[in-house]
Amino acid sequence: MLKIGNLKLKSNLILAPMAGITDLPFRMLNRKFGAELAFVEMINCRSISHASRRTKQMLATLPKDKPLGLQVLGCEEQYILKALEVLRNYKFDLLDFNAACPAKKVVRRGEGSGLLREPKKFTKLLKLVVKNSWLPVSVKIRSGWDKDSVNAREIALLAQDCGVDALFIHGRTKTQGYSGQVDYDVIREVKKVLKIPLIASGDVFSNILAKKMIDETGCDGLAIARGSLGNPWIFKEISEYLKHDKIISRPQNEEVARIMLEHLDASVSFYGERNGVIIFRKFYSWYTKGLRKVRTLREKSSRVRTKVEIEKIIKEAFSI
Repeated sequence: MLKIGNLKLKSNLILAPMAGITDLPFRMLNRKFGAELAFVEMINCRSISHASRRTKQMLATLPKDKPLGLQVLGCEEQYILKALEVLRNYKFDLLDFNAACPAKKVVRRGEGSGLLREPKKFTKLLKLVVKNSWLPVSVKIRSGWDKDSVNAREIALLAQDCGVDALFIHGRTKTQGYSGQVDYDVIREVKKVLKIPLIASGDVFSNILAKKMIDETGCDGLAIARGSLGNPWIFKEISEYLKHDKIISRPQNEEVARIMLEHLDASVSFYGERNGVIIFRKFYSWYTKGLRKVRTLREKSSRVRTKVEIEKIIKEAFSI
């Protein structure tokens, strides 16, 4: 069991927030395979404050979409407070503050991993979030800004002192982005000094790598992000391997195609046919990764506009 504040979880495998990915259809699909706690896409506090139609759609949920976390991004106190006020109208279970996003446009605003270079500002903003939140609060960080300023231990202790209930850490620096090696040593050092749960992320692409992360860092949980793209069954695979040392093979073609069609149906139902198909198209490449002779079909998938068209090339990819 993983406990974050008053939130009690039976599983320590978490679907991490991903921009443009972890929408309602994607979350509900991954929950079927064992993602107990999931996150909506990361949202900027300014956007939440303005309550645009797009933001409201990103915040959309269902009674079965529980427990549900929300990750916010911000560096301006007035917008953080306004966002928290707006969010009181929604039923979330965990609030995560992002100090990890490496995107250039985010860092330029002094948000995300940019806060790792400003410990005082980081502390001030995090205290503000904790003080005004009615939900358990966690924070997401990286190992540091670059290889010469790895300060995850310092930032983690500051976060703990601010009163957060858990800490998420990606084992790379901001300048690494998603390249290079995950630093297990840094994560392990952070785990040693924390009294709150530590959830680790970075290259959790398989059951073997999941076990390696836990064994080498002693982390309390895993946040799975890119490993779930086109692979919702990764949660079941990891769970069975960690609990029973059991290896589950990849589903047969018919099952993968069925999951793709189910995902497509949910996307169309949520967004409407035109937008639902367009949003699903990026998933086509992830689901068909590793298949032979699908390059032409992938190119086709990037242009289709109707549900019937994409259903056809899903079936073609798996010869069914």
